[in-house]
Parts: sequence; C-alpha cells; structure tokens
Amino acid sequence: MPLTIPTLDNRGYQELLEEALARIPVYTPEWTNFNESDPGVTIIELFAFLTESLLYRANQIPERNRRRFLKLLGIPLKASSSAVGIVAFTNESDKTFPLRRGVEVRAGAVPFVTQAGLDVLPIEGRLYYKRLVSNPSNRVKEYYNQLYASYAGARLSEAELARFSYYESVPFDPRVGQTLDLKDTADLSLWLALLATKAGQDDYLVKVRDEIGGKTISLGLVPAVAEAGRRLAPGGRTNQEGLDVLTYRIPVPGRLSGDRKPSYRTLVADYTVDILSEPGVVQITLPKGDELKLWDNLEPLEAGVGEFPPSLLDEADEDRLLTWLRIQAPGATDAKILWAGINATLVKQLGHVSGEVLPQGSGQPDQTARLSRTPVIPESVELLVDHNSKITRWKLIDDLTNAGPEVPVPDPKDPPGTPYKSKSKVEVFAVTAESGEIRFGDGIRGKRPPAGAKLRVSYDYGVGREGNVRAGSISSGPSLPEGVTVTNPVATWGGAEAETVSEGERQIAAYLRHRDRLVNEEDFRTITLRTPGVDIGRVEVLSAFSPLLPSNQPGDAPGVVTLMIVPKYDPKRPQTPEPSQEFLDAICAYLDPRRLVTTEIYLRGPTYVDIWVSVGFSVSAGATVSEVREDIRRALLKFLSPLPQTDESLPGIRNEKGWLLRKDVVALELAAIANRVAGVLMVDDVKLARGSAEASTSVQMKGLELPRVAGLAATVGEALDLDSLRPALAAAPAGDQQVATLPKTGFVPVPVVPEECR
Repeated sequence: MPLTIPTLDNRGYQELLEEALARIPVYTPEWTNFNESDPGVTIIELFAFLTESLLYRANQIPERNRRRFLKLLGIPLKASSSAVGIVAFTNESDKTFPLRRGVEVRAGAVPFVTQAGLDVLPIEGRLYYKRLVSNPSNRVKEYYNQLYASYAGARLSEAELARFSYYESVPFDPRVGQTLDLKDTADLSLWLALLATKAGQDDYLVKVRDEIGGKTISLGLVPAVAEAGRRLAPGGRTNQEGLDVLTYRIPVPGRLSGDRKPSYRTLVADYTVDILSEPGVVQITLPKGDELKLWDNLEPLEAGVGEFPPSLLDEADEDRLLTWLRIQAPGATDAKILWAGINATLVKQLGHVSGEVLPQGSGQPDQTARLSRTPVIPESVELLVDHNSKITRWKLIDDLTNAGPEVPVPDPKDPPGTPYKSKSKVEVFAVTAESGEIRFGDGIRGKRPPAGAKLRVSYDYGVGREGNVRAGSISSGPSLPEGVTVTNPVATWGGAEAETVSEGERQIAAYLRHRDRLVNEEDFRTITLRTPGVDIGRVEVLSAFSPLLPSNQPGDAPGVVTLMIVPKYDPKRPQTPEPSQEFLDAICAYLDPRRLVTTEIYLRGPTYVDIWVSVGFSVSAGATVSEVREDIRRALLKFLSPLPQTDESLPGIRNEKGWLLRKDVVALELAAIANRVAGVLMVDDVKLARGSAEASTSVQMKGLELPRVAGLAATVGEALDLDSLRPALAAAPAGDQQVATLPKTGFVPVPVVPEECR
C-alpha cells in the first residue's frame, strides 16, 4: 500500500469563522455587535475565507514534498513478491509438443506462468539408484559365487569375492519425501530410465527414439540441504559452496568388447543456476535416435554389475526402456537430491489482465485511475489512449516530475524559427505497484489524458503469500495441448505480502540512522527485516559470534556477525519454523551489498532441541477438565515458541520476542505459566527432560539452541512419566549400526536379486 499522507488541518470556513467570533469577547469585550452587517464581522469572514484557501494549499504541499522526500531517500514500501516454483509436464501422446515461455498453468484460481520454453517429450522418466547393502549374509555371497561359476566356469576365491560391493536397485520416489545423497549410492550416481509411455514392438520403440532424437530434454532438479546456512566472507562476494556441477552421460550403443566394460558419452548441459544449492532446470540435448540404444550383447548376469545401469525388475518397464541417463556427482561434492524429473520448467506466480477499461480521460490535471487487480508488476503495464480514432501507447515513468510540459515551450536561448523539440517525454504515466493506482501529469509535468479519450491497460499482477501452494496444487493449464498434463512436484516458495503502511512509516527514522548500511546490531536487525520476497518472523543479531567455533560464546570471534533467522511461516513445521536454503539465499543477496567490507556474516536458522513436558494439575470447581487441559497446552506452547506470541484469552502469557537465546527451560517456570491458566487450582508437578535424557529441573540452552516441544501431556493429578510419552528406542542389531561406506577402488558393485514367494 502507498504511504497515507496525514492532513495538517481539516478546518473549514464555518469552523474558522465560529472560532474567530468566539474569541472576540476574550480580546475585545467592548465589541458587542456580531451581526453579519457589522464591518468587523465582514473582515473576519474575509479572513476565514482566505485561511481556508491557505489550509487547503498547506495540506497539498506536504503530500508532494513527502513523496519526493521519500523518493530521494530511497525508502519505498517493501513491495510484495510473487512465488516461484518448478512444474513437470506429462505427455501421453506420441509426438513432442514445444511450449513457449509464458504458458499459463493454474493451482485452482492462482495463476502461474512458465519462465522458459521447453520440449515436452512423449516419454516417461523413472529414477533409480544403487543402494549399498552392508554385511550381506554368507548365503548371498555363496549364491553369487555359484552364479559366477555358471557364467565363467570357475568359482571365485575368497579374495575375489571380497571385491564385490553389493547393492539393491531402488526406485527414487520423491513423492514420499525421500532425500537421496549421492554419496550413499554404490556408484555416486542417479540413474534416469527414459521409457516410452506405452509398451510396443521394436518398431514402436524405434519410432519413439526418432521422435526424441536431437531434441532437448528439460531435467528439473531440486536439491535438499540438510543444514540451511549461508556465509558472507569479508572482503569478497557471497561465498557459495558446492559449485561442482553434475555430469550427464548416456550409454554408447553397440557391442561390448572383450573387457566387457561399458562406455558412456557425456552430454552437453546448459543451466543458469547452481543446481546443487537451488532448484533449477538443466537443458540436455539428446543425440540422434539411432544412438539412444543399449548394448547388443549384454549378458543377463552382467546387467547392473559394475558400471552398467541398474537392472529393471519389472518386465513391463524393461519392454518400454529406450536408454539410460546417468547423473553423476564428483566424489567431493555434497549432492543431495529432493526431486528430479524430466519435462520440467520453472514457473512464477503471475496473472495477466488484457485490455482493462479505465475511466475516460477528463482533461483535468493529476487524473488518477485504479486497476482492479493488485499488486501490480510495474514493468508489465501497457497503456493505450484512444482519442479521435488515434491510438497512442503511453510510456511508464518512475517520477512524473521528470516529464516534459504538455504545451511546447521553446527555449528562449534558441534563435527565432528553431523547431521545438522536447527533451523529456510527455505522454507518460506513473503507477503504484501495491495499490494499482495510475497517475497522469498536470500539463506542466506530463500530458493530461484528453477529455473523452478511451483508456485501456494490460498488466501482470501477483497474489503475494497466497502463491505459496502445496505440492500437487498446480494441475491445469487453459492452453495446454491435448494429452499434456502438469503438476508441481514440490511446494512453491518466495511469495510474500507487501509492507504495511505503519511498518513503512517506521522505517523513515531507522533509515536516517543506518543509511542502508550494516554497522551496529540495530542496523542488522532493521535491514534484514526489510528483505523483499521473504516473511521473517524473528531476527537475532549475535556480534563477535561464530557458529563454527566450539566455544559457542559471544565475543570469541571479532569481526564476525551471526544472524539467527526464523521465518514467519513454515507449512511443514508451523510451531517451530526453519528457514530453507532459498529463504536464506534471498536474505544473503540483499545483505551482501549493504555490509561493511571487513564484516563476515553467517546466516543460520535456530538449532531446535527436543524437550518433553508432563504437567499434573488439579481443577477448580466448575471448570471443564478438557478445556483447562487444552488451555495449559496452548499456554506452554506459546510460552516456549520461537516466535513472538500474544493471546488475549490467556492473560499473563506474554512472549513478545520469542524464546530468548541461551535462556534455560526451567520446570518451575513452566509450572508458574500453567498455574496462571483460568480453571487451574494448583499445578501438582512438572516433569521436564531433554531428548532421551532423564527428567531434570531444567534444560540448558546454548549457542543458537531453542526449545522444541516434542511431546506435551497435561493430566489431572500426578504428572505422567516421561517414558510413556517418548517413543521407545529399541536396540538395533549390531549389523544395523554399521555405516555403509563407498566402494574402494577396484570394488565391483553387484546387484542383489530379491527373493520371491510363490
């Protein structure tokens, strides 16, 4: 919303006249005739009229001056931001559909548009990986020794058998929330099976290969970051770790040579972002159709062994297999994949309005009009003015004071007869993104729309935080070809509301203090909260503190500032929000140009510590046990919340800043909070524990730790034992405790054939 300018004085003519007449007996008691025919009253009426005119002018001047002042300071309200996401298309037909940039897809009534063009190939992509099997049984080893003997004619020795690294071919299904770390696979690879959409004979597979040969496959990747965090190194730009890129290779078809080792061809990949740190799409051009094959002489027992692709256990999938795409990471790369899929592209939450009719031109100065959809994307606004059957396109301008005059005013320095040429644009307009208000000139600065002119406007708009939709919400597109469907495999992100009027006005004094530079703690807090595109619930500034030092004490790291940031919303963890990598990336990019060159900044989310709480209480006469129990639970959750909390229905429960850093959780304090709940006669006991530890009177918090309530019970009488709340930690067999390691040089990955019951 735009800043609302207050009125300095709203008194009118009649109020001014009555106030002046009321003062006569005070200052001139000898004046007793107040009739309108009295000359003195006539003079007062004249001054009341003039004063009203002056007040009107005084109320207009601050509005223009204040707008210009804010413009010079560079403190506009933080605009809303549109959500972004990634979508994947499914093509059930037999031909490729090229989609241009700007195709609209929808999540219910929320529109999105694609940010890049792509070829929607008529194939399906299935993801597999080789999951290591640690400590296989002797029975499995003997089984493979027998298989090798039947294949090679001789049994393996113990040393040769020890070189086998056993694995299982496992489908990678992102829909179940699975995260794949390529370091945990047998060959540091993710295998993408390119399948025809339906089974067919060999000639059908040849037809599909010819259809996709030479086309570009759009591979979408969403990385998973275990610990979201960013670092701004002193004296340099943002330090983005994990810049190693993945490699994309495809089998080279033909006959295997005598060494029986497969060969692969590396494909050229085109990408614009670091797909190991943020979601993106990789454009990979496939070879010709006759090169999208596998080896002709691959033996059944060789499938999946060593560098060969994993074997498909489903015969129906095997009949549809065209080829494999191997996605491989270097050994030192931290590559964790949350989702991957083909026919993918990025989308942005935008709606388009075409040809909206505005009120006709009035010919008056400073005419305004308001658009029907907000917030508006200013650079997308196109305005057409139709006057006397002549249509002109007016230009968008940042400030109307920079526009030229409507009537040509020749320069007096020019000699007579010099043709007039305006140095500034005249047919211009300005727009306020938050309110959708379009403003025209006054004739001196910018042209006025002619009286009776027809005004039409086309523009894009967003919906702010409503664009953050869940996975699978995007399911339709009005212009998609027949047989093509769409979905979003992961939730969209980045949508945020615009800054409110009160929040924007509070920034004026803060800006004059920090001048948009990160110097003291208040500067860090204020500027971070104004990061566009993110909803920040809490910022804690820890000066001279580094999260990498084992001491975890402020003052141990001069020149280092750590920002602990808690988002306002988190659909997965609403009680204890955690920032995602994309969330911290946006803040990092905003803070980088505003920090001092010698300052090292760490961006981190809180480290949540699971605590278990059990409360025993007695109820006052007339109180309902279920209501009191729920109020106790709600009061304790709000008291321990990492975000500011207030609740008028729970008097005395105030958590205006969120749980303080390095403040221990004390059982007696929790008892005091529960005792303030209406209907509680007395709190008999409070049991408190950290994680799986024994119950204690307090739980220590240090560094960036904040409490997270893993379990909370409130019962009448004695408090429940904490072991009844915590899930049982069953002792796992010794074999399950061992960590699977990557195969060493010379080890041969061997697939484990699952047993079948018949």
